[in-house]
Amino acid sequence: MGVDQLQKKMLTIDCKNVDFYYSDYHALKNINLEVEKNKVVALIGPSGCGKSTFLRILNRMNDLIVGTRMTGTVLVEGEDIYAPNVHVDELRKQVGMVFQKPNPFPKSIFENVAYGLRVNGIKDKEYIENRVIESIKSAALWDEVKDKLKKSAFALSGGQQQRLCIARALAISPKVVLMDEPASALDPISTAKIEDLIYELKKDYTIIIVTHNMQQASRVSDKTAYFYLGEMIEFDDTKKIFTNPQQISTQNYVTGRFG
Repeated sequence: MGVDQLQKKMLTIDCKNVDFYYSDYHALKNINLEVEKNKVVALIGPSGCGKSTFLRILNRMNDLIVGTRMTGTVLVEGEDIYAPNVHVDELRKQVGMVFQKPNPFPKSIFENVAYGLRVNGIKDKEYIENRVIESIKSAALWDEVKDKLKKSAFALSGGQQQRLCIARALAISPKVVLMDEPASALDPISTAKIEDLIYELKKDYTIIIVTHNMQQASRVSDKTAYFYLGEMIEFDDTKKIFTNPQQISTQNYVTGRFG
């Protein structure tokens, strides 16, 4: 196997010449981004610069918005996710999503995590129970909820609810976990727990996180992409982006001069 093939095998996500439009508005311009397996990539940049739009491209959440269109190629584990034969439900099993605000369902803690398994037709009670327990443990929540799995998810704190939503995303065994500002609504202690969790999860998952918190990006990510006005200005090792960026625009943003 040649070097090129080896490198391709290690890529979880490969985006080439991606443009995205909301009707006539050109929201993303010629994005080229490669994400290696079991890495954390942070997307940073001012509000409205295209970070969340790009994140939603990766599991086709933008398909739900009328009048949008995308050009270019998005490969997840070598498969073109915009090919005509792709089933979006199958894609979203591979590419999980955690949103800005915790959004537990009005169900028990156990049923929140079991939900995706049941929706996908899994009926084996023992398998469901094992996956729920494994996922809650993976989300660093088990010790706090193991005695109250039948209680409502709404009884949990905001930080616990967000970790529950992460457990829910993990239960269906995705390859990629997308996180859209997962700690922005949380207190500093809960935020630290989410950051520790991201560090642990990259052993098993590829993670892409949108964050406005520069310190968070520098702590949790291996690589950082800086977006501005719909363009990806720079993408490199996180340490380099924060200490020795190539572009003046990147330097101005990470040092707080604008944005």
